[in-house]
Amino acid sequence: MPPATAQRAREVKARGKKRFTRFARLAILSRMAIIQATGLTKSFSSAVKEPGLAGAVKHLFKPEYREIRAVRDVNLSVEPGELVAYVGPNGAGKSTTIKMLTGILMPSGGAVSVNGFDPYRQRVENAKKIGVVFGQRTQLWWDIPVRESFTLIRDIYDMTEARYRDNLAYLTEVLGLAEFVDMSARKLSLGQRMRADLAASFLHDPPVVFLDEPTIGLDIAVRERIRAFLTQVNRDRGVTVMLTSHDLDDIRDVCKRLVIIDKGTIIYDGALDRLLDLCVKTRTMHLRVSSGGQALAEKLSGNPRLSVIAADDSGLSVEFDRFALSARDVVTLAIGSGDVTDFRIDEPEIERVIKNVYEGKLTL
Repeated sequence: MPPATAQRAREVKARGKKRFTRFARLAILSRMAIIQATGLTKSFSSAVKEPGLAGAVKHLFKPEYREIRAVRDVNLSVEPGELVAYVGPNGAGKSTTIKMLTGILMPSGGAVSVNGFDPYRQRVENAKKIGVVFGQRTQLWWDIPVRESFTLIRDIYDMTEARYRDNLAYLTEVLGLAEFVDMSARKLSLGQRMRADLAASFLHDPPVVFLDEPTIGLDIAVRERIRAFLTQVNRDRGVTVMLTSHDLDDIRDVCKRLVIIDKGTIIYDGALDRLLDLCVKTRTMHLRVSSGGQALAEKLSGNPRLSVIAADDSGLSVEFDRFALSARDVVTLAIGSGDVTDFRIDEPEIERVIKNVYEGKLTL
């Protein structure tokens, strides 16, 4: 990046840390929800046909349909500046919800508001106030340089030249666009194209950005860069981000709030840590001893609030109810009964917890 461009990017970054977008600032002051959905529902009609030619002819003269409710009675309220992960198994209704929030689909029932607009009935007004990235679909013009796509986006959103230059300098720095901004979109790698699409979505200062699987198919380095960017742009500019992803690192590293949808209905809405509290009652501690691991296991096995799950002469593993005993309590008991040299606690695996929620093995 030329020195003058780098200096401008630093100046823009400094200014960005001191300001939110105009709409987001006003929304925060008024404490209004920037996304509000009440009883949001979407149904589709699916043809019911018997197999073969006879079934096709029968359906032609006497068509039958069944109703599929992809989203049912979703209630969701998102305040300005929130980072929300909207997750669920395939077919749960995630993308359908996002398409209703962005105005692509008309709800079958309920009410929805984004930035104070009805997304479907006020599509033009809503489109000016949101950014959208759908994982495998690009909004760049395929045969022209990325920079030219950005200038077209500038004209579409009627951005002033000063605002456009400032935002482009900021996004070029934090997303590392300088190396390929003058290449045509068709020549970009998947990771480069996704970073350019993110820049295109944030270029016009939208108060809200919807990201549907933005890291799908990307390598580890690009995924980490995108997560860092989302955290930074939220911190610097107060952008509200609603993210759908099957990559649980996206959830852990970016989002403070987790919303789980299954079979079209929200089954959990809250902090990730709270989900672990609800679903994981026990912890496992691995203790190393200088000797006598079996003897220590026998002493601890008499405590009804923990259980020994493995033991040998050099150490043992115990499982304990974390609501009945703290980790400190377990270590104190172990030290009082043997020569403990080291210990380690297994943290709950969010992957396993969410998998169990998806499979109906955990009730929230």
